[in-house]
Amino acid sequence: MVNKVALYCRPGFEKECAAEIAEKAAKLEVYGFPRVKDNSGYVLFECYQHEDADRLVKELSFSSLIFARQMLVVGDLLKDLPVDDRVSPIVGMIQGVVENAGEVRVEVPDTNDGKELLKFCRKLTVPLRQVMRERGIMLAKENLRRPVIHVFFIASGCCYVGYSYSNNNSPFFMGIPRLKFPAEAPSRSTLKLEEAFHVFIPADEWEERLASGMRAVDLGACPGGWTYQLVQRSMMIDAVDNGPMAQSIMDTGQVTHHREDGFRYEPTNSTNYWVVCDMVEKPWRVANLMADWLIKGWCREAIFNLKLPMKKRYEEVCQNLKAIDDKLKENGINAQINAKQLYHDREEITVHIRRIWASIPGRRDERN
Repeated sequence: MVNKVALYCRPGFEKECAAEIAEKAAKLEVYGFPRVKDNSGYVLFECYQHEDADRLVKELSFSSLIFARQMLVVGDLLKDLPVDDRVSPIVGMIQGVVENAGEVRVEVPDTNDGKELLKFCRKLTVPLRQVMRERGIMLAKENLRRPVIHVFFIASGCCYVGYSYSNNNSPFFMGIPRLKFPAEAPSRSTLKLEEAFHVFIPADEWEERLASGMRAVDLGACPGGWTYQLVQRSMMIDAVDNGPMAQSIMDTGQVTHHREDGFRYEPTNSTNYWVVCDMVEKPWRVANLMADWLIKGWCREAIFNLKLPMKKRYEEVCQNLKAIDDKLKENGINAQINAKQLYHDREEITVHIRRIWASIPGRRDERN
């Protein structure tokens, strides 16, 4: 019975993922209950009504989910798959549920046990794809606009089979962008900002919103992991931190280092497009600071991290995002706010805010 929504998440954040899906499903009048297993890397939300699982993955915007890496409809757990023929039971589970799918992904939770199954999953994908194409479950050629079939192995011989919609899911295998750490980057934190660009900014808008020659500010920049990403995109950067910056970053000639507290720094340049911030500080302080930057017109887009407490993490996230939204609205600022716990995040989430200027008929938008 295909009445469950499966959500992949970071191991250790299952409760936050469950709380979020339960709350947002209820707002859509979809009722059910989450099944949670600590450190499993996924959550199941079982709907009371059979058709509600499909409705939920259609109507609930995937981009609005903070703790979920992927969202899909699944049926009951397939157990004890025969070693000599795992394909037939999997195909039988999805037959009649999906037609003309565009691709199939054989995936696992992002856990140590799950990763041990990846080699097997890669081997299974080819024969599985072939049979699904023969049965008309999949198109003859990959099509990124059609539904995606997911086979989600939680253990050897045990998997969930289901589907997601390509216009409301993560385009990445296991919901994880595959990024390579650049050896010349000053720190691994650089991958957090690179992933944020992939997640929050459509690829066809990179040339406009991550353009060469833009001005940006990096608050809490030391040693330069996030600044590195801006340098690679040929921006001019004000790096703000009392600590030292990597010499390789300074040698580019694109960076001005301000030895100041990021909370006290005020830009002298009025043409900054971006502000980015990865300071280790209480989340409400960073949230308030970023709202101020947008209100004062010191930037047009912001990406920043909010460090999470040990307890009540989902509640803390909601409070901080609401505080930002309320403050912007009180000051007449129209903005688009998105947040995600990225793969390269740990005890934190990454927030993206884009200030939106209202268009005036007959003239171009004013962006001061």
